[in-house]
Amino acid sequence: MIYNGIWKNNPALVQLLGLCPLLAVTSTVVNALGLGLATLVVLVGANVAVSLIRNYVTDAVRLPAFVMIIASFVTSIELVMQAYTYELYQILGIFIPLIVTNCAILGRADAFAAKNPVIPSALDGFMMGLGFMAVLLVLGAMRELIGQGTLFSDMQLLLGDMAINWKIEVFADYPDVLFAILPPGAFIGLGLLIALKNSWDEKAKARADKNKGNTEAVDRRVRVTG
Repeated sequence: MIYNGIWKNNPALVQLLGLCPLLAVTSTVVNALGLGLATLVVLVGANVAVSLIRNYVTDAVRLPAFVMIIASFVTSIELVMQAYTYELYQILGIFIPLIVTNCAILGRADAFAAKNPVIPSALDGFMMGLGFMAVLLVLGAMRELIGQGTLFSDMQLLLGDMAINWKIEVFADYPDVLFAILPPGAFIGLGLLIALKNSWDEKAKARADKNKGNTEAVDRRVRVTG
């Protein structure tokens, strides 16, 4: 389940779900982390709630009930962000309430949580959310680094005063590359991440097939000589 959520069946790199917020708000690490944490909490909460009521909801109202549950958690996250991270909430804007429409959340609720007990459902939601957040962070770091030459700028918007000095100037006198911060840069960055993952998987599969072939050859020799 851990490997499935983070790598094999990653919501962003494999299922290609939640691309709208993924591409829109990952211009910096803090934006990516804020949206990633919000999505993670909603995924875990929705999976747990759906698992608890799975035996009491009929098929006729299953999907509307799941959407209402997801919307309730998203509204709670909105209120918390308005209270404690208002500036970041304003930056993320409409993409926080749009978590309700994230197919990754509804998909896991319907495909997994509605058929499994609470603890496996919570773990599934956590790992899927962690996989989604990891892609957000990598893409956000890549775009911030290329676009502004910095990392962890404005982290105080999420973590408070303790993160004021977290900003890292990777390149001095760096000319901003606006293209990386705009949506086209997000599309290209995500495409590169998907290509890297596919390449890694193909090489891993080739190594596994080679090792399997070697093992079978050894077994045949053992049977012949034995």
